[in-house]
Amino acid sequence: MSRTKTFAALAVLGFGAAACTTAGTNQLTPTNNPSLYSVHQPVVQRTDFVFDVAVDGGSVSPAEQHRLRGWFDSIGLAYGDTVSVDDSHAYGSARDDVARVAADYGLLLADGAPVTVGQVPPGSLRIVASRSTASVPGCPNWAANNNGISPPQGTSSNFGCATNSNLAGMIANPEDLIRGRNGSNRSSGATAGRAIRTYREVQPTGRQGLPQTTTTNR
Repeated sequence: MSRTKTFAALAVLGFGAAACTTAGTNQLTPTNNPSLYSVHQPVVQRTDFVFDVAVDGGSVSPAEQHRLRGWFDSIGLAYGDTVSVDDSHAYGSARDDVARVAADYGLLLADGAPVTVGQVPPGSLRIVASRSTASVPGCPNWAANNNGISPPQGTSSNFGCATNSNLAGMIANPEDLIRGRNGSNRSSGATAGRAIRTYREVQPTGRQGLPQTTTTNR
């Protein structure tokens, strides 16, 4: 059984443009934006694909693994997707069996799993494949091309489209636009001191003198 659920979220970069207002209560729009905030912000959309496989004796049989591969192929599982297992029932080595199938697609199982609709059938293991995409709706927008000289003064209606569209297209994990990543609480003294050691030990390039060159044609 396979089900699909889609979520969408607005990724706010810097300050929330939607919360910024001009004089009075006028909300910023592409054609009314005298500020330097971009109202064109990436929207991140996540789709969760759900698939249940039968567990027999604490493991996933080769036949069920074959079904799982077929499902992965049908949704076009590839780099950038996330595969997780709802292992609340903790069926022996079943998780490892799923991990081996996912490894054939170059993916590791994620920690935890998204909340899905419906109960996992008894004797089954739920696999969730998540795919996130980012885009900037309404771009390009050439409804108005204010250059700040003639009133009303403001930015172009297309302001921010190029930068944020490129960011949305290049980011490896679109969900990082929403909540970012937690920094590591561990640090390496050797790594931290590498830049200082290089600064102290490496000879400045200016001490080598200027290279000898000639402009004579031969």
